[in-house]
Order: sequence, then structure tokens, then C-alpha cells
Amino acid sequence: MSARSLVYGRAAGPVVKLDDPLSFWGGFESSSGKVIDRFHPQHGACLSGAILFMARGRGSSSGASVLAESIRLGTAPAAIILLEDDAIIATGALVAQMLYGIDCPVAAIGDPAEWHRLSALPRLGIDAGAEAVRITRPG
Repeated sequence: MSARSLVYGRAAGPVVKLDDPLSFWGGFESSSGKVIDRFHPQHGACLSGAILFMARGRGSSSGASVLAESIRLGTAPAAIILLEDDAIIATGALVAQMLYGIDCPVAAIGDPAEWHRLSALPRLGIDAGAEAVRITRPG
């Protein structure tokens, strides 16, 4: 699997795949962990504790602060697996890791077929480190 760690960490949880990119600024409510963009296909979906698959983020650099705040509150996804690198999402997770000591690993899988295959599984674990990204199916 060709994957890159954008933010190191370990997590496990149910998989939630978003059909469209999401802006954490204005599209996600940090207090509830829900998608609040009324035009998003997964409007109302709760991302808390999920292994979130989305191709890329959308929108404002302020989304990094919303993601960091949701990580602090415990309402964020457990991990985020992207198809493309996203500096805003990585920044939010990295800031939360540095300020609060809470991991929300972020990885980018460069192979669309592999990304789609993994996003269809019900539950995953991720270990995103400096050497490699390991994705497993917890028992």
C-alpha cells in the first residue's frame, strides 16, 4: 500500500466515508462532531470516533482550528485517511497533538483503488508512523 503519514498516531474505529470533500470551517460542528453543511451528502452524520475517509478537505484555513478544537473536545474523528495530502487538515491534527497531547492520525493513500477498497470496510485500525502507515482490520 502506498500511504504517507501526515500526522503520526494510532487509532481504531468504524469507517465513515464522505462522498464529497468537507470544510471543517462551517461544515462541521466541533461541539457535536456532526456534519452541519446542509448541502453535503452526509449532512447530519456524526464523525466522532470514526476512521474518516474523504478524498480531500475543502475550504478555509480556519478549518484547522475547528478540527483542533473538536480533537480537544473528543468529538473529532479518531483518524482521517485522505486520497490527497491536505495541509489544513494535517495542521489541525498536528496542533491538537502538540497543544493537548491527543492524537488524530492523518494519512494520505495515493492509490484511489486501495483508498476505495479500504473505505468500504466497516472498521479499521491505523498506525501512522515515520516509517510506514499500517492499516488493519481489528477483530
